[in-house]
Amino acid sequence: MKTQEYKYVTHRRAALLLGLSEQELCALSSESGLGVRESANGQDEIFFTYEDLRQICVLATQHVH
Repeated sequence: MKTQEYKYVTHRRAALLLGLSEQELCALSSESGLGVRESANGQDEIFFTYEDLRQICVLATQHVH
């Protein structure tokens, strides 16, 4: 069985992992500057590292309190 180790997570997958809507993740991402925007074939996609996701979790919990 071949396992892949991803260094980056797509915007959609990050939202699922964090239990946030894509809109909430987008707001936290633009507010914090976390995530890397890449353009390919005329489409923009935001990618997150696992460290980015950890920091977004911290931000999300601060917004709740």
